[in-house]
Amino acid sequence: MTQIQEKPSTTSIAAAIESILFVSGRPLEYDELRKLLDIDATMLDDGLQALAHQLESHERGIRLQRLGTQVQLVTAPENARYIAALLGLPMTARLTTAAMETLAVIGYRQPITRAQIEAVRGVNSDRALASLIQHGLVMEIGRAHTIGRPALFSTTPEFLQQFGLTSLNELPRTAMHDGTLEEGE
Repeated sequence: MTQIQEKPSTTSIAAAIESILFVSGRPLEYDELRKLLDIDATMLDDGLQALAHQLESHERGIRLQRLGTQVQLVTAPENARYIAALLGLPMTARLTTAAMETLAVIGYRQPITRAQIEAVRGVNSDRALASLIQHGLVMEIGRAHTIGRPALFSTTPEFLQQFGLTSLNELPRTAMHDGTLEEGE
């Protein structure tokens, strides 16, 4: 006689995800979580959404952070000063205007090559990019499939943490991204 196994509830999946991420101490791939929990992608997404909502709505000290196909638990941005004090870290990194411009370009257009960054900014961005990499806000994530195979750059989970974001979807929308710019603007 075979027993029909009940589908786990979204609440129980969210709790299991929280436990797994807490113990792992590192970002996990969606596929890895899905296999560990033996659930489909829709159930995983529902569980992730439920967990993120629970953590934020109950003003918990941790948040669910998503970056690409990875997810992890991070400290709540509003508690950054306490964590920095505990770890003896400076509260913020001082970035030049050029570095902030470069970071904005990467944040909105990632993955992106150095040449593409410079085309948007109109100036050489070597020093700004090096500074962002040194601060752990940007990293090389691979190579473009074009002539010369230039390096591709993307923001890091540290970028999200420093700016109090749980995913890139929380970046402020621009007129360009809202589709409100007219041709030629």
